[in-house]
Amino acid sequence: MSSRDRILGRVRRALADVPDGELPYEESVARAYAREHGERTTEQTVDLLAENLADYRAIVHRCAAADLPELLTRLLARRGARTVLVPPGLPPHWLAAADPVRVHDRAASTPHELDEVDSVVTGCAVAVAETGTIVLDGSPDQGRRRITLVPDHHVCVVRVPDQVVSCVPGALERLDPARPLTWISGPSATSDIELDRVEGVHGPRTLEVVLVSGE
Repeated sequence: MSSRDRILGRVRRALADVPDGELPYEESVARAYAREHGERTTEQTVDLLAENLADYRAIVHRCAAADLPELLTRLLARRGARTVLVPPGLPPHWLAAADPVRVHDRAASTPHELDEVDSVVTGCAVAVAETGTIVLDGSPDQGRRRITLVPDHHVCVVRVPDQVVSCVPGALERLDPARPLTWISGPSATSDIELDRVEGVHGPRTLEVVLVSGE
């Protein structure tokens, strides 16, 4: 008997005394709780996202689509980036004016090789205003999960207002749970018992978020 058979057998025994007419779990649990806090316009929702991102110590930039290549070039130059990791589906014009050497997202890349990359630029799947959270789902403009966890500098482009939602339930409705989801609320950080904050432990030390309109 396999482990699967044992687990399913326990489930069947646990459900043996459940009446046939009883409502299934998803119907028996009330779902009338608030989905979001208050009412906001689209502009207010984007402003709240920017505010909460900054509160998490992410560096927030805003620009129009036409100015995005210039802004990304400036951010990479300010960082002194010599190499930039590029997901396969990143729009080519985003980095058309940038000088750093492009590093491709390859399955064969080792953690040591990724650690030597100066910056990574990605898109995102969705951004949650109420929590200041960026969600990546491994789509072509975001690449493999590890490319945003190992390099020390991550620039994430969020298309507004299309990719911005007010609340976590709104984000979940847009996401495929079968995809590799990464939820990012500010740069990676932790603290010890004395509350000394250390950044860059489980991901990049610096997270820059570009809110681009009209893309």
